Amino acid sequence: MHSSASQKQLNTKKTLFTRFLDTVEWLGNLLPHPITLFALFSLVILIASGIAGYFGVSVPDPRPEGAPGRAADGMIHVISLMNAEGLQMIVANLVKNFTGFAPLGTVLVAMLGVAIAEHSGLLSAAMRGLVMGASRRMVTLVVVFAGIISNTASELGYVVLIPLAAMLFHSLGRHPLAGLAAAFAGVSGGYSANLLLGTVDPLLSGITQTAAQMIDPTYLVGPEVNWYFMFASTFAITIMGAFVTEKIVEPKLGNYNVEEASDDLGKDKMGKLTDLEKKGLKVAGLAALAVSALLALTIVPENGVLRHPDTGLVAGSPFLKGIVAFIFVFFAIPGFAYGKVVGTMKTDRDVISAMSASMSSMGMYIVLVFFAAQFVAFFKWTNFGQVFAVAGADMLQSIGLTGPMLFFAFILMCGFINLMIGSASAQWAVTAPIFVPMLMLVGYAPETIQAAYRIGDSVTNIITPMMSYFGMILAVATRYQKNLGLGTLIATMLPYSMVFVVGWSLMFYVWVFVLGIPVGPGAATYYNIGG
Repeated sequence: MHSSASQKQLNTKKTLFTRFLDTVEWLGNLLPHPITLFALFSLVILIASGIAGYFGVSVPDPRPEGAPGRAADGMIHVISLMNAEGLQMIVANLVKNFTGFAPLGTVLVAMLGVAIAEHSGLLSAAMRGLVMGASRRMVTLVVVFAGIISNTASELGYVVLIPLAAMLFHSLGRHPLAGLAAAFAGVSGGYSANLLLGTVDPLLSGITQTAAQMIDPTYLVGPEVNWYFMFASTFAITIMGAFVTEKIVEPKLGNYNVEEASDDLGKDKMGKLTDLEKKGLKVAGLAALAVSALLALTIVPENGVLRHPDTGLVAGSPFLKGIVAFIFVFFAIPGFAYGKVVGTMKTDRDVISAMSASMSSMGMYIVLVFFAAQFVAFFKWTNFGQVFAVAGADMLQSIGLTGPMLFFAFILMCGFINLMIGSASAQWAVTAPIFVPMLMLVGYAPETIQAAYRIGDSVTNIITPMMSYFGMILAVATRYQKNLGLGTLIATMLPYSMVFVVGWSLMFYVWVFVLGIPVGPGAATYYNIGG
């Protein structure tokens, strides 16, 4: 009887949660088309900046004197775009905002290479070969884990892994949007977690060190100070991501209806590999090995031509900066080799047709990027993000929390600010000078503060249109569900955000406050201001 009552109570909770997600989806889908929405957002920012500028809205700048971007009067002012200077800035930068929007070139160049592999049939065959006899649970775990690991080269995760995960789930007879969501959760929701140090580590530690030196001028913070915690977080996020995918997201999505797909991609029938396809995969594999060997010659030797010209290191090297070019080559050459064997690509015309077809399918994404780029630029110019960040920090400070509850509130605050400032380093550059000295004064080390910030900065990436690649994810999702709206995507990703923020914060609490383990090599947990 007791077991039956517990099960009934659990089912009621599930129903309430499902209703909540349905409401989020319904409300989100009441909004206009995402392109119209970004255009309206841009208009709202213009009007709001005019009102805020008229009333002189400003907050004290927490950055030290002489810091880049700090105004002479020590204040952050909302900049009005509803005046002659604002109009001049908008007109002069309209095209530059669009062409300079980071994900645009990245996505288009990478997609040219992926298109060859896709249209030759290589991706379809590789997916089918990969999933034969694969365990359902292991596939989900591997997709989330691969997403987290891909953060070392973030474009790879967004441009390649997320679309591939959707294909992989579809080939298994599962809902492709569940695969997309699982990969997106790993790549973006688990952004700070990784087994190795990434490009974000030195960026954040440099900002943390500058903020810490406001209290202790001799304090040093290295790139490795969060490595222990982020290494362990990789496995925690993998488990949480797989759990949410299988227990919440996939059941809610239900069975996939191929008639909802917007093109032939969602309607492919996945059968067993033929002998010719197997031969094609072997040749493509050899081509991929050859490409990998050539790339290795440029980066593995100490005198590799694509290592950093000054330091000789891989970090900050042309190789990492040019990762998109290598994505293009890595998919294009094996894709063509496979097509040549199976007969889907015979001449250069077939290759050109494949790339052209891929670009024609990106039309809506390109239009969306135009309006999204304007909105992101307007928001940055007005300083609204920085003003909200400082005001939020002041509110947190005024509450007077201490210990673990202070950190939970801090993580939530960072998650909220992340909805408006998409860049991890841009957000930390504004908030670190507030939070690091504030939390050092109540006894916590900068390394621990930075680890907590990275949780908040990661968990809301997947539910904010301010995230650079959000438009691309939306474009991929609409290939499988043509009428999919912004609300559906946010409602699909919301359970990951909720579970990640609770689970990751609890892990932080146990790690720091219960077990007292340092968050990285040589990292202190507490700071003694008198010492």
